[in-house]
Amino acid sequence: MRQATYEIIDFHPSLTSMKEEVSFGLSQTQKVLPPKLFYDKKGSHLFNEITKLPEYYLTTAEKQILSRHRQDLALKMGEHCTIIDFGCGNEEKVQLLFGALSNITAYVPVDISTAALEQTLKEMRISFPDLSIKGVRADYGVSMSFLDHFQNAKRVFTFFGSTLGNFSLKEQEDFLQKAASHMREGDGFLLGIDLKKDKQVLEAAYNDSEGITESFNKNVLRRMNKELAMNFDLSKFEHVAFYNEEAGRIEMHLVSNTVQQVSLDNDTFTFRKNETIHTENSYKFSVDQGVNLLKKAGLTTDMICEDENNQFCMLYAVQ
Repeated sequence: MRQATYEIIDFHPSLTSMKEEVSFGLSQTQKVLPPKLFYDKKGSHLFNEITKLPEYYLTTAEKQILSRHRQDLALKMGEHCTIIDFGCGNEEKVQLLFGALSNITAYVPVDISTAALEQTLKEMRISFPDLSIKGVRADYGVSMSFLDHFQNAKRVFTFFGSTLGNFSLKEQEDFLQKAASHMREGDGFLLGIDLKKDKQVLEAAYNDSEGITESFNKNVLRRMNKELAMNFDLSKFEHVAFYNEEAGRIEMHLVSNTVQQVSLDNDTFTFRKNETIHTENSYKFSVDQGVNLLKKAGLTTDMICEDENNQFCMLYAVQ
């Protein structure tokens, strides 16, 4: 048996320091933090637990789609393709897809976090010992020049978990247009989107009965205390998540339940009672919105797959 090959190719993404991002975000009229700050080791573990919750239908629905439609998707993708996976933590979904694909050339997860890449490479090597695996450390939200490194086979880009919904509306368009600009004839794009649905179902997914999402949201405060020596009192903030119907998105906030001040080095940030830190958006889509986003990027939707409850959708598009 051929020994698996894997490596991490580092494209040295330009990183704004956590301190700079926090200072900038907490200085805004609507205080805001980038959601990537959720994902230290503890945050990644908490999110993994969220995906197992009964209220959090997204992961179950997406896996169901892959289980039911993987043969048809495999026919669209064809043989001898390189899978370029935007983001890490998709091992179970990738394994479902790989069960139907023939003669995969390589698997290429892309992430800004070296630790996340190493974990993914380790797990994928165990599952696919003969597969060529190359991790890419890059910020795909900024540049996709790394895609030019993989020119020797047909490529299928995968973007699981409705991660697209965490981008702003402009970022969604920019991301898809950048990806499409690097696609050649024959390449494909498999995109997951969370569909608009009953408000109660949506809000329950982000307000679970076990309080794991609350811990996940507050983890950003723990992380700032630990890594930036800040002095957030977690008991003085409440987790709030609600569906903004006009904007078509779930919003997550941390609400200050009292007047308080928090310091970062020589800077002090004052919170009014009930003032919030906006920590995440998760946009929801109609199928038509997803198709139109891809079309605007110059891609044609070739296959539409939904789960049995019409909660989640996967779109396969081509150049």
